[in-house]
Amino acid sequence: MAGGGMKIRQEKINPAYLGFDFDGVIADTAEVFIRLACEKYNFCNIRIEDITDFEVDRCLDIAPEIIQSIFTEVLLDSIGTGLQPMPGAVQVLGELTEQAELTVVTARPSPEPVRDWLETFLPVTTCSRIHIIAMGAHDSKEVHIQKGGLTHFIDDRAETCTQLSSVGIGAIVFAHPWNKNRHDLPTVNSWREIRALCL
Repeated sequence: MAGGGMKIRQEKINPAYLGFDFDGVIADTAEVFIRLACEKYNFCNIRIEDITDFEVDRCLDIAPEIIQSIFTEVLLDSIGTGLQPMPGAVQVLGELTEQAELTVVTARPSPEPVRDWLETFLPVTTCSRIHIIAMGAHDSKEVHIQKGGLTHFIDDRAETCTQLSSVGIGAIVFAHPWNKNRHDLPTVNSWREIRALCL
């Protein structure tokens, strides 16, 4: 299985207790990074398979300042940069919010660009049932997850999931090339698989 993960147990997870990362789980941040690297900086040979580390400057031959510039642009203007949902995310989020209010915990510094993006892609009835927590850092997600009463969390950063698992949170890795073979945790490969965990 991708990521070296194991099969997830069969009992259903109540979506009220399942949290979500934003970038790389709900939003296809890798696609927008690859596209902007080509359109703005003429790095047009990057494939998602080339992004083998969450710290992109460790695996791509692009100046760190350019990488930071691209990510900053996406963080500040997710709509204007054309950030798209992961396949199936819009439909499954809609279905899950019919069952419970959902929580998104993001390392982004501000919730507003995430809220604006969600309101662009999701119906107002879905958005009104999604709570966003913007941390401003990748570490210490467990504090916000535990405070929110969540028992499970889906993230694309293997290090985050390993940390969450170490404090008893049911961490699930959303499989991508940058987390492959970096953990021994349960994985999901799609929003269809996320749906199957809950419904």
